[in-house]
Amino acid sequence: MEKEREFYERLEARGVTRRDFMKFCTFLTATMGLSASFIPKVAEVFASPAQRPPVIWLHFGECTGCTEAVLRTMYPWIDELLLDIISMEYHETIMAAAGHQAEEVLHDAAEKYKGKFICVVEGSIPTKFNGAYGKIGNRTFLEIGKEICPKAAAVVAIGACATFGGIPAAKPNPGGYEAVGKALGIGTVNIPGCPPNPINLVGTVVNYLLLGKLPTLDNLGRPLFAYGKTIHDQCPRRSHFEMGEFVEEFGSEEAAMGYCLYKLGCRGPETYNNCPTVKFHGGTSWPIQAGHPCIGCSQPDFWDHMTPFYEEM
Repeated sequence: MEKEREFYERLEARGVTRRDFMKFCTFLTATMGLSASFIPKVAEVFASPAQRPPVIWLHFGECTGCTEAVLRTMYPWIDELLLDIISMEYHETIMAAAGHQAEEVLHDAAEKYKGKFICVVEGSIPTKFNGAYGKIGNRTFLEIGKEICPKAAAVVAIGACATFGGIPAAKPNPGGYEAVGKALGIGTVNIPGCPPNPINLVGTVVNYLLLGKLPTLDNLGRPLFAYGKTIHDQCPRRSHFEMGEFVEEFGSEEAAMGYCLYKLGCRGPETYNNCPTVKFHGGTSWPIQAGHPCIGCSQPDFWDHMTPFYEEM
């Protein structure tokens, strides 16, 4: 009860009411595909978590954009995510340690929590020339991945690069960059996007804490609660694409079609993600709402298969 009281006091200090927080829990519960009866339990995960699973976050071939997205989470804010919800044992971007000290932290954490920690991997892994295109501490990404990932209870690949190779794996790919699962020959929970919405990572962690298991996945290893429908199926502009009464509203079929961004190269009909429902920046907006076509960044090999972006497929 004391931790719960302190949690709500921190929320109040940020200008967030308990009512606002419960709205978020309702939103997250719906996003995860759970019934309304789980809302109090989801709230409890944040307010008074019973456990803090250890997390080791590895960086490989990436731009750190996925980390930057997670650093901007709301409910929980990043400090609450790190200090109250999970126990972040290693993360190069936010940790104070560096050099040999950081390497020691990584190896000690992997041994101490062997079989118990969640390994989050950001970035793809170069495989040509024995992985020489990417190194940390004079060891290749490939070596580090082979050492750390098999010791984890689960490996979560976050971002387009870690899940499907992303931009580093785009042609001609001289370094032989590959998705984490493919490079290491392991199964991963894939949360693709460039960057992915942090709510999908939070939902995956909450699912693990709440139900004691990882969420149900699709055939590409993506959580179904986030990647079960196409962008087009959820897009508020979809009805304009399907014409009907909007032809009359806009004066012609051509004008009605212009409201949908399909003719501008939108990849929404081929892309699975929950961007239209969860949006970004605390639910403020998302690319199509801002007038930009979807580029399909949560699909495999999107940089090769979806380009050129502004041409209708």
